[in-house]
Amino acid sequence: MIDITIGRLSEKINAGGRLSADELLYLYDHGSLSLLASLAHQRRERLNGRKVFFNRNFHLEPTNICINDCVFCSYRRNEGEEGSWDYSPEELMEQCRAYVGANITEVHIVGGVHPSRDVYYYAALLQGVKKILPHVHIKAFTAIELDYMIRKAGLSLEEGLALLRQNGLDAVPGGGAEILDDDIRRQLCPKKGPSATWLKVHEAAHRSGLRTNATMLFGHIETRRHRIRHLLLLRDLQDATGGFDAFIPLKYKSRHNELGGIGEVSGMEVLRTMAISRLALDNIPHIKAYWPMLGKGLMQLSLLFGADDIDGTINDSTKIYSMAGAEDTHPVFTDAELSRLVGDAGFIPVERNTFYEELL
Repeated sequence: MIDITIGRLSEKINAGGRLSADELLYLYDHGSLSLLASLAHQRRERLNGRKVFFNRNFHLEPTNICINDCVFCSYRRNEGEEGSWDYSPEELMEQCRAYVGANITEVHIVGGVHPSRDVYYYAALLQGVKKILPHVHIKAFTAIELDYMIRKAGLSLEEGLALLRQNGLDAVPGGGAEILDDDIRRQLCPKKGPSATWLKVHEAAHRSGLRTNATMLFGHIETRRHRIRHLLLLRDLQDATGGFDAFIPLKYKSRHNELGGIGEVSGMEVLRTMAISRLALDNIPHIKAYWPMLGKGLMQLSLLFGADDIDGTINDSTKIYSMAGAEDTHPVFTDAELSRLVGDAGFIPVERNTFYEELL
């Protein structure tokens, strides 16, 4: 039996030590909210000072038609179903043209896993975006999307990623991870495949030179122990590759999906999870409080629990969380509003690009 106390854990963290799964779980279960805030805040200050990062971004969501019918998803539709969409390449390019001259630095492209689209289709899409917005970084396609589109084209993962890079892919977002536990995945998202698939795609992306993010969808049927295992799998991969820039804990939202009856976790559980994430992931530089999911108030509080990034301006260009009942049904912020919210919380707002390079 490991002798664990809050005092010893605090000393270990303050000395820069790495916490084990059992230590993290003990702290998750027994640490006071104020202690977790203090410990996580100290670690984020050692990494990033009092800076809080944001960027000027918008989303392209080509389609919500998807082969995966995940029970937590409020976004996915079948072809022809009410509420479905499937934009043509021309329509997507028109959306991009609206941002010419708008000082946008990133376009974020994710959507449903469309049954008939392969990596060549999406390579052409990237090429089109770059022609219209040549200066903008493209962060695109979850690991689940990448795995399907590349396999559909008959290419290896390495070949598919190389093709996308050649046509404009700059970075990969972190979606599709859900919970990296195969028993949980079989209940939540059986068609997405095992945890190893998500990890394999990100490892290959890192090996190819692409920076990526990582997510965790929490607050549904998983336990705190499942969350910690998820975090430690990410930590292990980061030890091996160093390719993750940010981790984003995403709260499950309960409206309009099959899991809705279980409700949602409290704001206090979100803050605990934010802090534990910062303490567990000692090798991932940034923890993101994704404001379209959290809302403005909880996002500000998260900055006191280890978060140092709040995403970006969004420009009312994503429906993933609004369709699941998010507070901001039309998510949009100006850079001035983001800066004010960060400053009001006592931090220094810093505009960044996709790679966390500070912009003046």
